[in-house]
Amino acid sequence: MHIEDIPRVIREAFYLAASGRPGPVLVDIPKDIQQQMAVPDWSHPMRLQTYQERLPKPPEQAELQHILYVISRSKKPVIYCGGGCINASEELKEFVDLTGIPVTTTLMGLGVFPSSDHRCLNMLGMHGTVYANYAIDKADLLLAFGVRFDDRVTGKLESFARHATIVHVDVDSAEIGKNKPVHISLFADVCLALQGINNLIKARSLTYDFSSWLDELNAQKKKWPLTYPDLADEICPQYAIELLHKVTKGAVIITTGVGQHQMWAAQWFKYERPRQWLSSGGLGSMGFGLPAALGAAVAIPGCPVIDIDGDGSFLMNIQELAPISLLQLPVKVVILNNQHLGMVVQWEDRFYKGNRAHTYLGDPRAENSIFPDFCKMAEGFKLPSSRVCRKHDLQAAYKKMLETPGPYLLDVIVPHQEHVLPMIPTGGSFKDIITEGDGRKKY
Repeated sequence: MHIEDIPRVIREAFYLAASGRPGPVLVDIPKDIQQQMAVPDWSHPMRLQTYQERLPKPPEQAELQHILYVISRSKKPVIYCGGGCINASEELKEFVDLTGIPVTTTLMGLGVFPSSDHRCLNMLGMHGTVYANYAIDKADLLLAFGVRFDDRVTGKLESFARHATIVHVDVDSAEIGKNKPVHISLFADVCLALQGINNLIKARSLTYDFSSWLDELNAQKKKWPLTYPDLADEICPQYAIELLHKVTKGAVIITTGVGQHQMWAAQWFKYERPRQWLSSGGLGSMGFGLPAALGAAVAIPGCPVIDIDGDGSFLMNIQELAPISLLQLPVKVVILNNQHLGMVVQWEDRFYKGNRAHTYLGDPRAENSIFPDFCKMAEGFKLPSSRVCRKHDLQAAYKKMLETPGPYLLDVIVPHQEHVLPMIPTGGSFKDIITEGDGRKKY
């Protein structure tokens, strides 16, 4: 409300954004304040005493020792980690090296633990792997680090981790016990908690052997791998993402919109580090992929960024092609174009007898044509682009896209009948998991 407050308020805003549970902060500067003149005084202290008092304190030794005790009593422990571990990736990896406990991540936690590690179970939940959900169902100890037990992870709450002692560590006290009752809670920064636990393990030379549990989970990995159909010369969307990972060797940042393409990108691209994966999880905002890619390209100059998008999501923020083109940012857009709102179509197929409720996005007057023409839109923004319809042309199309300097749009035509699998229906549990079928079959 006063121009003299701007230096203090901006400092407070950055502190609020980065401390506790990180997130965006809105600073409202009214027009009359914007038009005033002042000599800034940078010495004014922040006025956040009440907020600072609510921040978590460093964890107590006794609390950490209690967690180590339940680990020592466990036979089948699982680490369930989420976006709250993004700043604790190194500490998490050390903890896993010291204990050998397998790790499953949420959609927002992809990359906090490397997918290539043999102890990684990949994503859990509604569209998670069978073996990750199996691990949760059979676990006797669940170490929940930086997660919120949301419904897309848990399904039926009463059945989730039904045999497990649950330990929940989170920087946001409001999340602890909010959805799922827990046995041991620790209101703390996950990074500091893991540092403390790791130090105790090393100081006491503690050792753990969960090899039989890992063997059991490896058997489930072999029994239930992620799969997709061989569609002759049509491009299966899962194959498109798997090939993209192979061609790029994973050395890119991936952003997504929201829908089937988002889930396939989570399943089939492999993430080795934090912030390699940028996606809208909790809010599920269609159109997130393109502006997120723009931001990532500006934040890390020279690093290639690929927006894996759907035709529905991409249209929602297509105007961002303008700054991407004008700044010649290395943003590559891969549109998995099935001419439908794919995730809604999947639910229509599975639960509504295939009844379509305005989920077809093409031109009903010319269903054999591609509508809209994204390549012509790209041309309007002065972006190079191409379209690929056949499987045998895809690798060459990727090569051309990656070798083209600056931005590029690749329109990949895929069939709309493919479903994201596995799938645990809303309100279901592990026993309800769906592992086969697509839109070519009646339900």
